[in-house]
Amino acid sequence: MEPHGPGSVLFGCELTASTKSYTFQVDEEDDSDHILALSVVCLSDGAKDECNVVEVVGRNHENQEIAVPVANLKLSCQPLLSLDNFKLQPPVTFRLAAGSGPVHLSGWHRIMHREDASFEDDDLSEEDEEELPSIKPAKK
Repeated sequence: MEPHGPGSVLFGCELTASTKSYTFQVDEEDDSDHILALSVVCLSDGAKDECNVVEVVGRNHENQEIAVPVANLKLSCQPLLSLDNFKLQPPVTFRLAAGSGPVHLSGWHRIMHREDASFEDDDLSEEDEEELPSIKPAKK
């Protein structure tokens, strides 16, 4: 699945010493499936030469909070990391676990409407068959 195209919106957030976390949430009532595809995590202007650890905070199958580091950035050796459209399902929180940033996260928010997905070709072909008159052999 391509992360961008119709139904995709550009996503971005910044983590700093004063704003150490950002939670990406969607309206549960909107009857759509949402995927957040992270492309790049990079240090922004003003970052110090220190380790900046970015974690993704979510919930496991037992509904316990888990935090997984996804990037360790340092200005002098790795100021940017490509995450190759790392897919996450909201709600998800990004947290600056170490360092003072600023760290910028960017990617795509993909929205797939469930009513579009449930509209199957099989339903169309059955309706078309009922409306077409039956074919009769030609008279000789």
